[in-house]
Amino acid sequence: MRLRLTLEYDGTGFRGWAVQPELRTVEGAVQEALTRVYPGWSGLAVAGRTDTGVHALGQVVSADVHGGAPVDRAAAALNAELPDDVAVSAAEEAAPDFHARHSAQARSYRYRIYRRSQRSPFESRRSWWYPYPLDEDKLAEAADLLPGEHDFRAFTPTETQHRVFTRTIESAVWHRRGEALELELTANSFLRHMVRALVGTMIDVPPPELARLLAGGTRDDAGTTAPAWGLYLVSVRY
Repeated sequence: MRLRLTLEYDGTGFRGWAVQPELRTVEGAVQEALTRVYPGWSGLAVAGRTDTGVHALGQVVSADVHGGAPVDRAAAALNAELPDDVAVSAAEEAAPDFHARHSAQARSYRYRIYRRSQRSPFESRRSWWYPYPLDEDKLAEAADLLPGEHDFRAFTPTETQHRVFTRTIESAVWHRRGEALELELTANSFLRHMVRALVGTMIDVPPPELARLLAGGTRDDAGTTAPAWGLYLVSVRY
């Protein structure tokens, strides 16, 4: 059976998604849980690899499983074996050709900036505390530049395995939610650090400069990379 799992996790205690020797990762935790619940499994795939400290509200993985818990009990069985900072929110049987990464049509991310003048222990490692002045109208103007196909090479590390830097953004909107500003961003796919570099650049440079960078530039031309702990993978569309 090909299993499709939707995951939530707090990325604070993980060194990202991908398995690394002697480091605690989300993939490692999921592999251990699969091994305890199913006599056999293979082909674990993920919709989007998240970096150290990045959170997920709707990460999607797929795997072929043999024996073990039936699909209607898969989420409960896996959650009993997973650590407290990662959980399966939904489990379903997928088509034999479903692949969490290759079948995805779009991914949505949220970046959260906490705006209160004093820090909050409840927001620590859940948002970027930024008590300094921000022009929200300019941020909105910058977000309006993002939809469409652009060259994002200025928004990913110079040392990269990416060969193609064009991506298509469907929507980009800043929302004021209580004491936080949140950027909601949906695209067909993302480069490494792309959302965080866009957030830092929107804060650091005026919209006309951002528009120039979207036509192609270098990482040195763009702004800072916002901290990982403000970023959430919200959902994946298939």
